[in-house]
Amino acid sequence: MPSLTGLRFIAALLVFAFHATWQGKYISGSAGEVLGKIFANSGSFGVTFFFVLSGFVLTWSARPNDTAPRLWRRRLVKIFPNHVATFALAAVLMLIAAQPFAFLDTFASLFLIQAWIPDMTVPTAMNPISWSLSCELFFYLCFPALLWVLNRVSVRMLWALAGSLAAFTVLAPVIAQYMIGGAPLPPIAGSSLTFEQIWFVYFFPPVRAIEFVLGMVTARLMREGAWPRLAMLPALLIAAGGYAVNSNLPYLYSVGGMAALWLTPLVAAAADADRHGMTSRFRGKTLVRLGELSFAFYMVHGLIMTYAHTWFVASGDPSPSARAGILLVAFVVSLLLAHVLFTLIESPTVRRFATARLQRPSLTPVAPVPQAGLEAKE
Repeated sequence: MPSLTGLRFIAALLVFAFHATWQGKYISGSAGEVLGKIFANSGSFGVTFFFVLSGFVLTWSARPNDTAPRLWRRRLVKIFPNHVATFALAAVLMLIAAQPFAFLDTFASLFLIQAWIPDMTVPTAMNPISWSLSCELFFYLCFPALLWVLNRVSVRMLWALAGSLAAFTVLAPVIAQYMIGGAPLPPIAGSSLTFEQIWFVYFFPPVRAIEFVLGMVTARLMREGAWPRLAMLPALLIAAGGYAVNSNLPYLYSVGGMAALWLTPLVAAAADADRHGMTSRFRGKTLVRLGELSFAFYMVHGLIMTYAHTWFVASGDPSPSARAGILLVAFVVSLLLAHVLFTLIESPTVRRFATARLQRPSLTPVAPVPQAGLEAKE
């Protein structure tokens, strides 16, 4: 399903756009203020897309003869090589910049448990992007049990479950706002919040798992023929409209899983378009290739942008055109490093270690899947 692969790069670009425009780091002045407002939620939107997509793809491509250990092995060899490589890159950059290492930050980041720790410095330590892998690792560990349960749920109950999950995306920030305390941070988007509230909505893996499970339920409904057909254009309009809605909500409601309400139809529409040969602008050869690089790009771009800003922007006072040039170079370097990571580390490791060798009792997947290559693209 190449459209889903192409959309992955669009989601990675949304995360890049957020980091490029956040706090006017690269684009200053009135243009920076305008772009900062436009892309204020693009990072969280992109992350939610990845979480929903992950649940959808794993469920859609579940294999009849799969086992939990084999699935876990495939997922680990997909995420850990790039994680370890970018963790090492982060350590080198920190040494060059003479930045201190904290044991808890380093340990939690290396073993992908940082999203579980409600401490302001821990979830985004070392390679800040890797907090989302901490969530993904939790999703993968839970997936066999979740799939076993979902395969025993009727279509009617699947719709009830989808509605409950959608409601929980709204309930989570309500819980954070009224039931979680902590010391207030400086005002964020006009609101006085605590880090613990933000952590619960944005970082805490069980809360973010709502988006993953919603993707799983959507895949099951599509397998059963119960998901309504939706063309790509209406799905894109729903996503764009949802982004506009989220951009005008209070902070806690805009950065968490509510984006899944608007992005789940897009994931389903892209999969359906490819399955039935419908028109899609996202399956072009170049975009699909960029989608294949998207995980490596996602993992490396934050480090490049952070240290490019530290060494070439914050240390002086470059002109707006120079800032734009530095940002463009950071993008190109990130894309080149992503190509290196994918070509030399990610792809060879997946080919070497993700191939199933033994036939054992299955995870009871939804149905035999002819699109066996889809999971490797996730």
